[in-house]
Amino acid sequence: MSFLEKAKELFTSPTSKKRAAEGLDIWLPIALFGVVIFLILPVHTFLLDTAIALSIASSLLMLLIILYLKDSVDFTGFPTLLLMATLFRLSLNVASTRLILLDGYAGNIIEAFGNFVVRGNYIVGLVVFIILVLVNFIVITKGAGRIAEVAARFTLDAMPGKQMSIDADLNAGVIDEMEAIKRRKKIQAESDFYGAMDGASKFVRGDAVAGILITLINIVGGLGIGVIQKQMSMVEALQLYTLLSIGDGLVSQIPALITSTATGILVTRATAKDNLGKELTHQLFFSFKALWILSAMLAFMMFIPGFPFAPFCSLSILTSLAAWKLPKWKASMMASIKTDETRKSSSGGKKTEAEVPMEQLLKLDALQVELGYALVHLADQSKKGDLLSRVTGIRKNFAREMGMVIPPIKVKDNLQLQGQEYRLLLKGEEYTRGEIHADRWLAMNASDSKEVLDGIQTTEPVYQLPATWITGIEKKKAELKGFTVVDATTVLVTHLSETIKQQAADILSRQDVQHLLDNLKETHATVINELIPAQLSIGQVHRILQNLLAEGLSIRNLSEILERVSDLAPHTKNPDELSEHARLALSKTISKPYISDDGMLHTLSLDPDLERIIGEGVRKTPSELALILEPNVALQVIETFSRGIQHMTASGLHPVLVCGPQIRLPLYRFLKSTFANLTVIGLMELPNQLPLKNVMSLSLAIDKRPEPQPEMIAETI
Repeated sequence: MSFLEKAKELFTSPTSKKRAAEGLDIWLPIALFGVVIFLILPVHTFLLDTAIALSIASSLLMLLIILYLKDSVDFTGFPTLLLMATLFRLSLNVASTRLILLDGYAGNIIEAFGNFVVRGNYIVGLVVFIILVLVNFIVITKGAGRIAEVAARFTLDAMPGKQMSIDADLNAGVIDEMEAIKRRKKIQAESDFYGAMDGASKFVRGDAVAGILITLINIVGGLGIGVIQKQMSMVEALQLYTLLSIGDGLVSQIPALITSTATGILVTRATAKDNLGKELTHQLFFSFKALWILSAMLAFMMFIPGFPFAPFCSLSILTSLAAWKLPKWKASMMASIKTDETRKSSSGGKKTEAEVPMEQLLKLDALQVELGYALVHLADQSKKGDLLSRVTGIRKNFAREMGMVIPPIKVKDNLQLQGQEYRLLLKGEEYTRGEIHADRWLAMNASDSKEVLDGIQTTEPVYQLPATWITGIEKKKAELKGFTVVDATTVLVTHLSETIKQQAADILSRQDVQHLLDNLKETHATVINELIPAQLSIGQVHRILQNLLAEGLSIRNLSEILERVSDLAPHTKNPDELSEHARLALSKTISKPYISDDGMLHTLSLDPDLERIIGEGVRKTPSELALILEPNVALQVIETFSRGIQHMTASGLHPVLVCGPQIRLPLYRFLKSTFANLTVIGLMELPNQLPLKNVMSLSLAIDKRPEPQPEMIAETI
């Protein structure tokens, strides 16, 4: 094997590539060491010229990278890079000052800037240098620093509102936990980035000040050395050292100006969604009316006395040609895109309505979302609508949390609805409806802010919070004032998610139960074979799971639920009694959501006499449990519970009632229609180590109880 072949194998082998990739970061300590060398040791003029060229190239590279960024936060290393570039330029100033004062020569680049750029006139050079410094220091650096400061403060102030929006999306199932973590990291990265940019902009301002001082020092020092040490005349010394000092200043200020411009672009392009060139091209040259008006204005200016004819005439012709050609080019481009989309959709092999079997028309969707005509684009992926993907996210999140697979949710348009309306159908019947504005944001007053926002006042459909539909311009202001701001799709998706949680028991069908059991049988065949069909039917298991879902309990731990049911199934086939026994398998999760920050469960309890009265009213049938009370007693019970629940709610606590297991389910069903937020837990369902704090003991005035009436109140399911 030849030497060249060995060398090629050495540099192209996977091991060498891996080592090379791991060693790419070695440039950073080498660069910092080079800066130290320039500060301490004298350098040759060739090396100084190379370093100056590198300084100009690096500043241009930063500018180009920033122009093609899609998100400012993607360039997280820019503040540190800005510090290093500033330190590098200052080290070059020190090295060039040493050469100017010692040798009267500091390389070709500095000499070229002193002679060619300002034509050897040090007064012109000084004026140009001062103008560059003022533009950099007063205009660009100061403006960029102010923008970075405001962006850092606004980003920090808006963090709580953004965090609440992420939590709302997570709870609604719009995003999963990994996506929520990713978004939180992005918010933190934005805050850290703009905070770092606020500090980094001070480096550039200090660099401008240092450039002025270094140039003045070079001029004064050069005059002293030329006149005193080298016996030169004042004019000769001024000509030589001033030109070199001005050249040195220009060499350092031009990269500084480019870097300052890059900094300003980076902090001012926060709203750009694509690279800056594409966005500006679209925004500047696709307003055809503006181009026609501009062409007419330029044509008018070329006839003004004293104005040059040729430049204005040329510009007028160019803008008129652009205004004439661009619409045709845009139309052809859009037609091409539309043709591609049509071709893709037609190749999908979809059947026409006439080809659909008649049996398909009998199919009834468990869940359906109908949209008004102004909301249809939310479900159109070609128009960047993400409703369908977020609905899929709801189903995944619900399966992960509740252990139940929601059937596919059909999304369609309905021309009978108002443009901004939507409605949710449950098994073909309307369950609820709402109204959203697709082009606005919903700002919810979750923090009880006194600020009044400009927009369309409304009420959030799920949590009934006062809210306002605001424009995108008002979004930042609302977040700073403590409002939780979400888009229209999130409002609809949250409403759908809460509807699924509330109606999960009705959505669950026996076919769904069969699928759950078939899936569980792959890992827990023993419990399935023991229970079904020997002890219970699919219908009875269906009723048990419905009872659990109706109270918001997860059935994900289906194996342990069925094991508990199997223990009691030989003694009773009553689904209500079996579901109460199954709740013991979920004892750790039943009370967990209601434990306060002090680690205690605050509860309501029943007076023994009241519990006895309720127990006497419990009626048991072969298939269910019900509570039957005299009308006046029932009214007193409801009034008593109303006082207790109001007391807990006023204390900022969720109302939780703890009672005996025999009356828990009948009492819950009796009260749920009146007190939807009341949770009823049996004593046996509480973990032994959980500390309880009784807020109030509920009791009836038994001695004032009216005489029994023949009428009875029955609460059944």
